[in-house]
Amino acid sequence: MNLTASHILENQAWYCVRTQPKHEHIAGASLLKRLGLEVFLPRLRLERATRRGPANVVEPLFPCYLFVRCALGQYADSIRHTYGVSSLVHFSGQVPPVPDPVIEELRQCFEEDEPMSVQERISPGDEVTVAEGAFLGSRGVVVRFLPARQRVQVLLEFLGRMTVAEVDRRALVLENRRVADSMPLLAMPSPERIAAVG
Repeated sequence: MNLTASHILENQAWYCVRTQPKHEHIAGASLLKRLGLEVFLPRLRLERATRRGPANVVEPLFPCYLFVRCALGQYADSIRHTYGVSSLVHFSGQVPPVPDPVIEELRQCFEEDEPMSVQERISPGDEVTVAEGAFLGSRGVVVRFLPARQRVQVLLEFLGRMTVAEVDRRALVLENRRVADSMPLLAMPSPERIAAVG
């Protein structure tokens, strides 16, 4: 059966693709070049403390995920077998589309697929590693942020006991990325869709 171009366009939707770790950009380029599909990979440009000092980095907003627009029935197998792709995000055996308004809202923040410049925020309760100074390599939990001085109070284990230390904000590496945990939820079917499927 031949599908007309207009019929294929009508059946296109956005889907969430899980990539192999650190392969978001490679998978996106492969989907675009090999299959000619529209890909959306929102990225952040931020200054991050590393073990060698502060560095400017570009990272995906949702590590290990990207969005692809296609007629799923035509491209599902090809997407799954694309270099850098791990799987299509699915629930109960179904691959739900990501609603267009969700993608449009994200795209308004990421003009022309350029990374959005942000400052990584640290909040009380975040797990961090100290990347420079006397406490280099120590892991701890943020107790309080002192914005006026760009300093952070961190609860650290030091010399066998717990102590609160004041550390330069730029010397901390944030260990828990909470935004990444929410990525599959963008593709989760609505209750009505679950009822219809299940």
